[in-house]
Amino acid sequence: MDFEKIASLRCGFNDHIPVESNGFDHPKEYNKQPFIIGVAGGTASGKTTVCNMIISQLHDQRVVLVNQDSFYRSLNEEQLVSAHEYNFDHPVNPADVIILEGILFLHDSQARNLMNMKIFVDIDSDVRLARRIQRDPVERGRNISNVLDQYSRFVKPSFEEFILPSKKFADIIIPMGGDNDVTVDLIVQHILTKLGQHDLCKIYPNINVIFSTFQIRGMHTLVRDVKTTKHDFVFYSDRLILLVVEHGLGHLPFTEKQIITPTGSVYSGVVFCKRLCGVSVIRSGESMENALRACCKGIKIGKILIHGDGNNGRQLIYEKLPADISSRHVLLLDPVLASGNSVIKAVSLLLSKGVLETSIIFLNLISAPEGIRAVCRKFPKLKIVTSEIDSSLNKNYRVIPGMGEFGDRYFGTD
Repeated sequence: MDFEKIASLRCGFNDHIPVESNGFDHPKEYNKQPFIIGVAGGTASGKTTVCNMIISQLHDQRVVLVNQDSFYRSLNEEQLVSAHEYNFDHPVNPADVIILEGILFLHDSQARNLMNMKIFVDIDSDVRLARRIQRDPVERGRNISNVLDQYSRFVKPSFEEFILPSKKFADIIIPMGGDNDVTVDLIVQHILTKLGQHDLCKIYPNINVIFSTFQIRGMHTLVRDVKTTKHDFVFYSDRLILLVVEHGLGHLPFTEKQIITPTGSVYSGVVFCKRLCGVSVIRSGESMENALRACCKGIKIGKILIHGDGNNGRQLIYEKLPADISSRHVLLLDPVLASGNSVIKAVSLLLSKGVLETSIIFLNLISAPEGIRAVCRKFPKLKIVTSEIDSSLNKNYRVIPGMGEFGDRYFGTD
């Protein structure tokens, strides 16, 4: 498989790629990057079934399926006569989602680096062998003796050497293959969520959404659930906050540094900027202070209190900031970005204190698209780090689906 050609799919699609789509025939201008999914697993594990299930549920999206073992579109006998008349390099219609399906797609790092989501379809080896015994005599004209001989000599050893080890690279492992409807449904919902985030991240490159896994998705499920107890809400919110803070710290400037390890060896590493501080937006933002202190020992943290009603203007009530804040990088803390008005007020205050817009990183757990647009249009050089982008705001300017009044649930004052 030529991974350079697969990489070119991000910009356009070549006509020699076998495209299985769900029915979009009219080309149009298409500049955004597609969402690429890799689906791997052993022979007869149900990879194609899983791919077809995903495609059938993504009926409102343009999807193409690229099979590893069928990279070039074949020509029939009549077409072969005039093969020189076919333009194999002309791009076909673009897609929102590209699914790469094949036994070895997770084995090669070049392929993995192209993917936004990596799936491994896992099923018992005896079931896979039984499926080959049923399939190969019918579809490939082989007798059962040849199937068993090939499986024992080539298929099984190659699976154990190359395919099974690639399972560790998967973001999602699907047991029972195509029979696992629940997992496939969750994957489709996750894809739809990420497609919405994908669009905003392309429009506003200063948005950084932490890479989502089912572990993160599970924590979001708990903190968003109205039935979750205060204790569990705080516990899982703290875990998510810590992930966001760690991700945010990764956006600080750094300098390279070489050190000597206890073995006497040289290690080439980096040192992050030490002149930084946190600023929490009272009261919800104070929930993020412990995570910041856990990551940055002795860090200074300022506070801002902003009052407002609905989507009306915000009023600064109180502020206490480090005297030398203008010379520091600032991590602005507020777990929910809704309309963006409070954040705009807070950032405007920081700028008035001499803080550079490029020195501000806004950390939050969830963001509404409306808030992202408002903040990014006002401050295009500010960085935003979040764990999920939600669907919208309702008429009361609450994030939907959201997690309710974060401060009340966290501090137990609802």
